[in-house]
Amino acid sequence: MKEKIYPDSGVELSPFISRHYDRIMAIGSLGRYHRSVNKAIGAMNIKPEDQILDLGCGTGSNAELMSGYLGSSGGVLGMDISEEMRTQFQKRFRKDIRFRFLDQRIDQPFHLGNTFDKVFIAFVIHGFPHEVRQVVIENAKKHLKTGGSFFILDYSEFDMAAMPPLHRFIFKTVECKYAFDYIERDWKSILAEQGFGDFREHFYLSPAFWIDFR
Repeated sequence: MKEKIYPDSGVELSPFISRHYDRIMAIGSLGRYHRSVNKAIGAMNIKPEDQILDLGCGTGSNAELMSGYLGSSGGVLGMDISEEMRTQFQKRFRKDIRFRFLDQRIDQPFHLGNTFDKVFIAFVIHGFPHEVRQVVIENAKKHLKTGGSFFILDYSEFDMAAMPPLHRFIFKTVECKYAFDYIERDWKSILAEQGFGDFREHFYLSPAFWIDFR
């Protein structure tokens, strides 16, 4: 694992957690996480020819859900920095050339030289300091085709004090400090300032949210 730039962040995972990430998420959410992501990806209106950029792609489990909607001319470029995640991603798609992995930080400016129909990020952006989140959003924007869509699956804005006691305890136990800042911000306004004004919002696994920004 590469050295963590943000010691207080939870998005750069240990090799052990990375190796067992899908299983941990399934057990921790009692199976609801996978079902919710599946519903969210189903709402992306993925076309057979779409080229999709998956920021913080992890093991490729989300990309695998996208694969059922893509044809032979479509594809997914997954970006992550974990060696464990790369190993699992490449093993998952070893026989499918439509899916590629790129070892690249998404929290630093990058230029791929091409654009995508859709940019997708799931439960990653909340784990960065706010000024770094702006960089992630800028990376997404400059890699979208005209008329393309930016999909965020992450926590919604919510009042921690209003959460059920058990959910509040779990959130405080498992999340990094940046997540507490994330849920207090007005993300519609933040993204509107970046040029994403037309959006749809869907709630799946409370308190998670899904926004399609265009």
